[in-house]
Amino acid sequence: MFSHEKIWNALDRLAETNQLSPSGLARRAGLDPTAFNKSKRVGADGRLRWPSTESIAKVLDATGSTIEQFVAFVNNLPADSYSMPQGSFPPQTSSIPLLGFARAGAGGFFDDGGFPAGQGWDLVHFPASDERRAGVYALEVQGESMMPLYRDGDILIVEPGAQIRRGDRVVVKTREGEVMAKVLLRQTPRAVELLSLNPEHPNRSLETSDVEWIARIIWASQ
Repeated sequence: MFSHEKIWNALDRLAETNQLSPSGLARRAGLDPTAFNKSKRVGADGRLRWPSTESIAKVLDATGSTIEQFVAFVNNLPADSYSMPQGSFPPQTSSIPLLGFARAGAGGFFDDGGFPAGQGWDLVHFPASDERRAGVYALEVQGESMMPLYRDGDILIVEPGAQIRRGDRVVVKTREGEVMAKVLLRQTPRAVELLSLNPEHPNRSLETSDVEWIARIIWASQ
């Protein structure tokens, strides 16, 4: 399982392998030199900030590294361990389903548990183990309703079935087909209370019977 700390440690190790500082790594990839600074890894509000998949792709291209090497770093393995004979290989990367928010409310894209189903999904690469990848999908933010936290074009990685706690960012689908990204304020057997990401949009309170499923957002490109 990857985490905020593991992803950033992997970038630090990639920088060290190429005899670069985090700033030097960002600069070589054509990014803002401060993009990977430790001070940028936690927002002013205390929320964890994650490197985007686009940033990781640019870094790998700029250093001539492979995604397998990066995943090895994520799992605290030697850089070349992905090609070494061993009893169990480190997780490999592949594609996960991708869907735009505008289409997510239509029928046929999810099963009753909120897992991807049916046809019409695109694909996006995402570093995760086979076990983890089997249960996640990506939603592409469209429009400005989730500003300032999520912008148009950001990718949200969602894991249905993951344990959800108060304060988690979640995607909720109602039985009427509405799909929304919110922060979970409170969940009881009778109701679900949600905080809007955009202060210009009202908070929501839904009866549990009106909710088809709730899934936790585990990562976002920002």
